[in-house]
Amino acid sequence: MQRAAITQPDRRVLRYRPRTSDRPPGGRAPAGGPEQPAAEVPPDDFRHRMRVNIAAFIFTAALTATGIWLAFSIADMRAAQDCVLMGRRNCATIPPLHSGGAMERARFVNVASELP
Repeated sequence: MQRAAITQPDRRVLRYRPRTSDRPPGGRAPAGGPEQPAAEVPPDDFRHRMRVNIAAFIFTAALTATGIWLAFSIADMRAAQDCVLMGRRNCATIPPLHSGGAMERARFVNVASELP
């Protein structure tokens, strides 16, 4: 068996003393205690809170829509750039035909390679 060599004599065990009073150590009273009256809380304004919630929802929805639009725009630019970087000529956006009343997304093609 090995024992750890204690070379520092300043190690000591502190006793735990539970608090017996309502005041914390240091002599200060807790905030809102009997010495200090609690600050008066204003009444809840439900209408104002709902307006703020609606404004926050609209802002979040607009931010989300902008992010989605930006992601699609970047994807379209990447497709056009890939077409040009592959050495193709006449990379153009061809608008899709209406099919069933819904517009399909535009696609990038090499116009010269699809000619008869």
